[in-house]
Amino acid sequence: MTYCVAMRLADGLVFASDSRTNAGFDQISTFRKMHVFEQPGERELVILSAGNLATSQSVISLLEKRAGSEDPNVFSTTSMFETAEVVGRTIREVIHRDNPEGKVNHVDFSCSLILGGQIRGEEARLFNIYPEGNFIEATEETPYFQIGESKYGKPILDRVVNYKSSLDRAYQCALVSFDSTMKSNLSVGMPLDVVIYRNNELKPCFVDRVDEHNDYFHQLRQQWHRGIQELIGGLQPPVIR
Repeated sequence: MTYCVAMRLADGLVFASDSRTNAGFDQISTFRKMHVFEQPGERELVILSAGNLATSQSVISLLEKRAGSEDPNVFSTTSMFETAEVVGRTIREVIHRDNPEGKVNHVDFSCSLILGGQIRGEEARLFNIYPEGNFIEATEETPYFQIGESKYGKPILDRVVNYKSSLDRAYQCALVSFDSTMKSNLSVGMPLDVVIYRNNELKPCFVDRVDEHNDYFHQLRQQWHRGIQELIGGLQPPVIR
């Protein structure tokens, strides 16, 4: 399992993903779920992946192989919408190749992707791309997307993050969201990959790989845990007779 979150805010984009793909009794595997495609000064694209690992790796490999070729690719598009269409078609192509006509019914070949970034000349945009290849776009009213094991980390995002949130506050909330998820689900784990972009800079302003030795994450985790306990302890208890 995995957990990824991305936000499109007034000031830029925030991306975060875990790296755990298997958490059995005798094996824990890690793979990066964050993939960056860039042309300096021209475009910055980030793809987060969740779902069938073989499918998502094939999709990313095809996108990388075709980048710069004569085929429609992520470097030849003129808009982020067109880029999302290219990625969506590639998902459909891989799933149809590996499971033509859906004949293999005991294996889930699906994967979900989040695509975000900016192409010079247009605003930064963010898309949630489904296994069927169709997609939706983040708006000011719905500024973030999650894929994978999303339910444990959603409450903090719903209560705190909005389109006008600062990038540092959004980063903080993303880490709390991951901490809440890892606390309740062993299939999500460190290290976490984080990339943050400011609008129109076409390069990351912050890149980090957060592991269990990260001082800020450790401090934030302790503060969040104590704060929740103190808040619950300070609430007016019900009268039970």
